[in-house]
Amino acid sequence: MDLRASEDDDRFRAEVRAWLEARLDGEFRHLRGRGGPGREHEAIEPRMAWERELGKAGWIGLGWPAPAGRGASLWHQVIFHEEYARARAPGRFGHIGEYLLGATIAALGTPEQQRTFLPPIVRGEVFWAQGYSEPGAGSDLAGVATRASLEDGHWVIHGQKIWTSHAHLADWCFVIARSDPHEKRHAGLSYLLVPMKQPGITVRPIKNLTGTAEFCEVFFDGARTPADHVVGAPGDGWKVAMATLAFERGASTLGQQIGFAAELDAIIAAAKQRGADRDPELRRRIVDAWTGLRVMRSYALRVLDHGARGELPAAGLGAKLYWSNWHRRLGELAMDVLGPEAEVIAAAPYSLAPLQETFLFSRADTIYAGSNEIQRNIIAARALGLPK
Repeated sequence: MDLRASEDDDRFRAEVRAWLEARLDGEFRHLRGRGGPGREHEAIEPRMAWERELGKAGWIGLGWPAPAGRGASLWHQVIFHEEYARARAPGRFGHIGEYLLGATIAALGTPEQQRTFLPPIVRGEVFWAQGYSEPGAGSDLAGVATRASLEDGHWVIHGQKIWTSHAHLADWCFVIARSDPHEKRHAGLSYLLVPMKQPGITVRPIKNLTGTAEFCEVFFDGARTPADHVVGAPGDGWKVAMATLAFERGASTLGQQIGFAAELDAIIAAAKQRGADRDPELRRRIVDAWTGLRVMRSYALRVLDHGARGELPAAGLGAKLYWSNWHRRLGELAMDVLGPEAEVIAAAPYSLAPLQETFLFSRADTIYAGSNEIQRNIIAARALGLPK
């Protein structure tokens, strides 16, 4: 990728920046810094309204081909995510629908599925949840036990999903289910699009360490969805699910890194304020974090065009392992910089300082979206060709 900014890139960056400043200094000014990982419980209704505002301005589905999206270049998508993060715009309530499901439908869905499901996402009106993890199949997605069978023109679904973000608020869920009971592991899975507001679905929020609930467990007891609400052919669910994970690691990861940089800046400011910057070991760890963030950006740019195509090349398999461990170490650094103050919190629902939130939520980074152990197995098998 050519990282030199053209005049067109500069104009686009100015356009994005001006729009964000106008909206976030206006009626949505109270949303700056609200929401996002670990804070998804904040300002839910206003953030839903913000999604509709993004939709009206054409910022949702930016990289999707017309007529669903604007067909923006990959670098323009990066610019948007970077400026969005720099503006401290609110955590995206519709990110699962846009960056995971929507991108998958735009690339692999049928024309009818694209006409049905993409426009409401682009307008910011419909929200999605991801039905991957199960109590017995967390990072090991090939081990899912939720089953689906075709009956009278509908898929009928039985099973359980867990750690499902926004399931209690979502309109739809894309569900990986075992549709061929005679196949095992990666074979016989299907990628189904399931409406959440129906009999046969029970959602229970899970209270987390900070006293809030953004994850849920979802029970399917005869839930139904039409037979044509399957992405790809029945039995191709593993291939489609892997494409979704590749889209997840696309241009939006560059915005995530801007957020990481803001957290590091806050740690450096806290270190200077408390005199912790005079501690040689803490200084070394701060420098390591600064260096690691630059490595992370270079790594993301190296494989960015693959993610935009729904591919996950061998060179990109280590990305999640790298950033999750880096971020967990950053949270630990924040606590050591704060010293005894890091241990002082209020009673539940907890009122946490931002660096305390960084520490607590970053503990989950090495578990969700594929645990460290599973990530290393994937790298060993798919990138290095090691025997199982």
